[in-house]
Amino acid sequence: MKKNKRELERGAGLLMPISALNSPYGIGTLGKAAYDFADFAKKMGAKYWQVLPVGPTSYGDSPYQSFSAFAGNPYFIDLDVLKEEGLLADADLTELKDVPDPSDIDYERIYNSRFGVLKKAYRNSRHKAKASYKEFVSENGYWLQDYAFYMALKTENGGRSWQEWDDGIRKRKAATVKKFKESLEDEIDFWMFLQYKFEEQWNKLKKYVNGLGIEIIGDIPLYVALDSADVWVHPDLFELDEDLREINIAGVPPDMFSATGQRWGNPIYRWDVMEKDGFSWWGERMKSCGKRYDVVRIDHFIGIVNYWSIPATCPTAVDGKWIKGPGRKLTDMINSVIPDTKLIAEDLGVLTKPVKDLIKKNGYPGMKILEFALDADPTNPYLPHNFTTDNLIVYLGTHDNETLAGALLSCKVSDIKKLMRYYNADNETELPKMMIRSAYASVGRVVILQVQDLLGLDNEARTNFPSTIGQNWRWRVTGKQLKGIDTKYYKEMAQIYGR
Repeated sequence: MKKNKRELERGAGLLMPISALNSPYGIGTLGKAAYDFADFAKKMGAKYWQVLPVGPTSYGDSPYQSFSAFAGNPYFIDLDVLKEEGLLADADLTELKDVPDPSDIDYERIYNSRFGVLKKAYRNSRHKAKASYKEFVSENGYWLQDYAFYMALKTENGGRSWQEWDDGIRKRKAATVKKFKESLEDEIDFWMFLQYKFEEQWNKLKKYVNGLGIEIIGDIPLYVALDSADVWVHPDLFELDEDLREINIAGVPPDMFSATGQRWGNPIYRWDVMEKDGFSWWGERMKSCGKRYDVVRIDHFIGIVNYWSIPATCPTAVDGKWIKGPGRKLTDMINSVIPDTKLIAEDLGVLTKPVKDLIKKNGYPGMKILEFALDADPTNPYLPHNFTTDNLIVYLGTHDNETLAGALLSCKVSDIKKLMRYYNADNETELPKMMIRSAYASVGRVVILQVQDLLGLDNEARTNFPSTIGQNWRWRVTGKQLKGIDTKYYKEMAQIYGR
């Protein structure tokens, strides 16, 4: 039987955001810590490394609310690599070395200090004369200049969203655009330089990771942020009124995470307009993802089939309604532009028959979350014995869930006893280890574990708590923590269960 080239190989992997790596200077980067983590994953017998979206983050620091669907986060540019290239000196990095808590990301501190240092590297560079830079600019012409111009304008406007800019530039009037492109030429070049260095460092890391036999799973949001170059440059593709204000916004109805639903605030796509030109924006986006990742996980995949549309005036997500999405028309286009890239459908939420049918038609693997079955009800579809296909990605929990230790702490005593029986755990302390073993033993094609769960950390180490802002996306691993994980044990499990 001929193997499907887009089929994921049976294996195990780790969920570790780039931001959470133990790099110096306050946030994870694409430097030494990333290479060390890849080596760690190899020792565990992992075949996959899943990262969260790597785009530049805005207010709230969420990687799912980015200034661009194409750009990379400048925070992830490794400063030590720039120093090795002669673009920075030791003295430029002295103040950044004083990181109060290596397990926490202080985004405000980084925002106020990082760009000044990156500007020094830009001043010292000779990138414009390099053939690799010219090739980079040419290959990314669809989005690069627009994004760089957008960020230069944000700087000019004190970081405010484009909706708060003066009408001339907010509505992209030709004369105003021309004036600012001339006056902000140097600042535009700076933001293009940052993308060049991000791409350069990313490609080098990816080559190393792939050389270890590990594939990188990239996670992309279905929607884009309102405060983004994408919406400012292509307002006709989104549900905005004549004054470029949101008409309807994205989210999900009330669910297990929130009694009032989740009001994400992202503008809704005008799918009918996108369809007229063959979903070209989506095509360019997916081609960009196909170059960056080996596997692409589409977050909130169900929104392609039917999406929750909330009037922008509503303070919660309760008053939204379901609307039919583009469905197979979009997935057919995606399959055609990245025929060799493997795809994962994040199919959590209201899983209707049309969603199931589309996923099955495309052969995309869906997801199973063991934390969704902590009631140990024998009929719960998230218990391993109820998995009806091997075309699955199995998680204990994702970045949106509690850590496993945190989730078990809130379980009823009766449920803990049922879980111990189900997972054959001798005691409550052994339960997480046996749940991980069960995930490895399952028919699911791929098992992805959060590093927090390998470490047995409680909810102090939780990555994200949906519908809240302020303390999310801040957790970082330390080198000492990684050294404490028994990699030989997990490698042995991967061998026992054919991963």
